[in-house]
Amino acid sequence: MLVKCERIELNKRRTETAGWIEKFGVYIMILVLLILGTLISNKFLTLDNLANVVHAVALLGIVAVGVTFVTYSGHFADMSVPGIIALSGMVAVDMLRYGLVVSLVSGLVTGLMVGLINAFVVGKLRANPIIWTLAVAFVINGVVRWLYRGEQIYPDLKAGEKLASAFVNLARINIGGAVPITVVVFLVMVIIGQLLLTKTKFGVQLKLIGSSYEVARMTGVNVTGMVGLAFILSALAASIGGVLLTSLVKIGAYYNGVGYDFRAVTAIVLGGVSLAGGKGNMIGVLGGVVVIGLLNNILTLLGVGTFSQTIVQGLVFILVVWFNTYSLRKLGKADG
Repeated sequence: MLVKCERIELNKRRTETAGWIEKFGVYIMILVLLILGTLISNKFLTLDNLANVVHAVALLGIVAVGVTFVTYSGHFADMSVPGIIALSGMVAVDMLRYGLVVSLVSGLVTGLMVGLINAFVVGKLRANPIIWTLAVAFVINGVVRWLYRGEQIYPDLKAGEKLASAFVNLARINIGGAVPITVVVFLVMVIIGQLLLTKTKFGVQLKLIGSSYEVARMTGVNVTGMVGLAFILSALAASIGGVLLTSLVKIGAYYNGVGYDFRAVTAIVLGGVSLAGGKGNMIGVLGGVVVIGLLNNILTLLGVGTFSQTIVQGLVFILVVWFNTYSLRKLGKADG
């Protein structure tokens, strides 16, 4: 009896520890990375470097906010976002000859069309979300390479100097002369996303779907519509991120979105969103995105190559998924 009580107490402490880490761990990581960055390089706190970090965090954050809806619904993630990012950006550049507004709208609408297809196939036909969206990403990559012959496209070659300049300066606009527009867009999306998850019928139903798909269906929730809307929002966010990224790097290319899927999922789970669905919030996602941004920047300052950075990011992803699964098992929500 005493041994049983000790085991119960030990499991309780482990669960409490896991919960505490899940709640505050991301903020501790941010603090540690800030201190580490300051210690390893005198370039870390320079304005140029901080500007790079801010842009990287904001762009990843924009994409992550959209993917969060999919993860929250219990459908793991939208792995088609790299394709949507590249496609939206390239279409925006290609349509620049017809004006800036047409360019931006075309890029966003193109991404939304992909989102509608994902919504129908995953929401209505109930295809496996990982396999389907990965397939979509590969198809988009192939289509983009075929359409543009595997070449990069430049704004100044698609439109006049004035339009090209307007496009590439879009992501460089500073609100109030200090705050980058990418950051403003990201923060606005975080606020809207948080309100959608916590203050709307959509958020309540999405939480129920993520917690138990069958229970949600049996209680009359429009599961098809809610899951579909999650994928549409994910595609819209990826489109916005794609247009801004293309503007920032001044080039449309099929590889522009590479890695954004796994980095977004890693940031989301770091921020406390459960891979099983039904748990998490956008404030945590913001913290997770900052961690990924700081980590990548520190690796760059250390002179770590791109391939090695990918390995580190992969290891972080594995650790995050492991801890998420461990936490779910403690709560009795994971298989096995």
